[in-house]
Amino acid sequence: MRIRSALFDLDGVLADSRAAIARSMNHALVQVELAPEAEARLHPLIGPPLHDAFDTLLGDREADPALVDACVGHYRERYRTACVEETLPMDGMRETVRELAKRLPLAVATSKPAAFAEPILEALELAAYFRAIVGPSLDARSEPKTVTVGRALAALGAEGPTAMVGDREHDAIAARAHGLVAVGVTWGIGSVEELRRAGVDHLVEQPAALVALLR
Repeated sequence: MRIRSALFDLDGVLADSRAAIARSMNHALVQVELAPEAEARLHPLIGPPLHDAFDTLLGDREADPALVDACVGHYRERYRTACVEETLPMDGMRETVRELAKRLPLAVATSKPAAFAEPILEALELAAYFRAIVGPSLDARSEPKTVTVGRALAALGAEGPTAMVGDREHDAIAARAHGLVAVGVTWGIGSVEELRRAGVDHLVEQPAALVALLR
């Protein structure tokens, strides 16, 4: 099968956003008078929509679920600046994306609101390589990744076999729902076991290996 186009998740695949997200989550917790968490314990919450992450975090603490919206608001207060200042490119991804963009139409499909995804990719000098950057609106409470991927495919005008490159089970599930080739990367947030359970078609351990696989 020859891949004709490719979609990429953002957090954990193109960008190392763990510090920016975890610190902004802790900022939100402190603002609603809850104790902060060790940053490493917040990393597994990266990937799904933010409202879902705070639903889980507050539920684990037996806190009032009505605080979710307040947490999201406080999170975004900090993250608007932190997302650009504290997010780094994943090692090797600039070179990989630049090479792939010479051969394939590329798009980003992320659960992060597009209002944050676009400036992050600009700051990381990656935006120019993608024909579309698709994420939920700030008003969307919890858009399923399957819906986001569908919108990204439409924006890209994808025709023929398309790959979805992600690091979490949500990426693989969305890929399968749309008949895409699910590629799991092992340098992100999700574990190899999570990706295998989700039914990825390929596992990739280094960014450079994506060039050979998608070629």
